[in-house]
Amino acid sequence: MSEERPESSHKPSWLERMSLALMGEPKDRDELVELLRDAQQRALLDPEALKMMEGVMRVSETQVRDVMLPRAQMVVLEHDWSLERLIAEIVESGHSRLPVIDESKDKVLGILIVKDLLVHAFERREDFDVRALLRPAKFIPESKRLNILLNEFRSNRLHMAIVVDEYGGVAGLITIEDVLEEIVGEIDDEHDTFEDSNTFIRRQGDAFIVKALTPVEDFNQYFQAELDDEKADTVGGLVMMELGRLPKGGETVDLGRFHFQVLRADNRRIHLLELTVRDQDAQSPSSATGPDA
Repeated sequence: MSEERPESSHKPSWLERMSLALMGEPKDRDELVELLRDAQQRALLDPEALKMMEGVMRVSETQVRDVMLPRAQMVVLEHDWSLERLIAEIVESGHSRLPVIDESKDKVLGILIVKDLLVHAFERREDFDVRALLRPAKFIPESKRLNILLNEFRSNRLHMAIVVDEYGGVAGLITIEDVLEEIVGEIDDEHDTFEDSNTFIRRQGDAFIVKALTPVEDFNQYFQAELDDEKADTVGGLVMMELGRLPKGGETVDLGRFHFQVLRADNRRIHLLELTVRDQDAQSPSSATGPDA
């Protein structure tokens, strides 16, 4: 008489579970993420690899409007500027590609790649016309998913696209770097002290850290303020409009009783602001200054 074998208590290994995933399991994205995190806990994936895998899955659900550079923060060139002014603006911006407009940001004529301008930098021709150097601009809707856009960038060898809203107006721009950052993540600095879900962090007293992309409407509601949301959609946009250009770290702006200092900005956008809220009686008219000494 043969002995009865005990029921197997074997639990599927991570590799077996991943094999099941490739054959149709897990049932949804959440289960797949759970498998990947389990692999990381078992030291089969390092944290950075897990982060990138999650980013790859995230871009298929993220729309352009969620990561684009808003219209108010776009740095643009005007087609009728002199060669000297174009060069000065390019040097100030630090960009390698810039949109060129006609009368407003809604009329983008094309994209100037800075290297195309270099051959003309020392000619100083009076009849110079930047329009002869422009590459066609790619226009995309705000609702386009990032994974689709990334494929279009790669297949068409493009690095920048102009984002338009449902009415055909320019809503912002996006670059291939913006999409890739959703996969590999941004480099944090000492000011990145709060989670993505937190927009305002109180530092001490009446001082706050504020994300530059905070909608003006949300800011007004939180601080019971009346900043003009007709001028710009975001707080960073208002700060930039007050200065008349893209600010550098340390520069300050007063908007009524709100004193803003730029904590972090690069050559494309403002990231973080420090806010000090003054008493109603102490508010000053709008003003802007350079970096603090």
